[in-house]
Amino acid sequence: MKVYAIDRDTLALLLEMGKSSWPNEYMVLLGAEDGVINMVYPIAGSGGGSDASYIMMDMVPLGMSFVGTAHSHPNGVVRPSDTDYSTFAEMGQVHIIVGSPFDEYSWRAFRRDGHPVKLEIVSDE
Repeated sequence: MKVYAIDRDTLALLLEMGKSSWPNEYMVLLGAEDGVINMVYPIAGSGGGSDASYIMMDMVPLGMSFVGTAHSHPNGVVRPSDTDYSTFAEMGQVHIIVGSPFDEYSWRAFRRDGHPVKLEIVSDE
């Protein structure tokens, strides 16, 4: 499935999670239906600090399908770090970084290779 969009409420949730976890990072898995990211999967045991976040992949339920990850950069830089590039290559096709101030303009999406990708914002209504 090719991911082309993100649900507006899902994006709002990711941004709010960034605010709530500040000054630490968070990381979650993302799910999609019909090419639209519309699910957020927090994984037990995952965590983050002021400059890193991680997902405990051994805690991901067997058979769970996901299309990528989302995580925050509390410093507001919404570009991938060197560590992000290796995570992107291993965990799905679309990766979202949200950053301070966690508003509708402070996020970016990236492909597995780290190149930016434009996601349409859609409403479920």
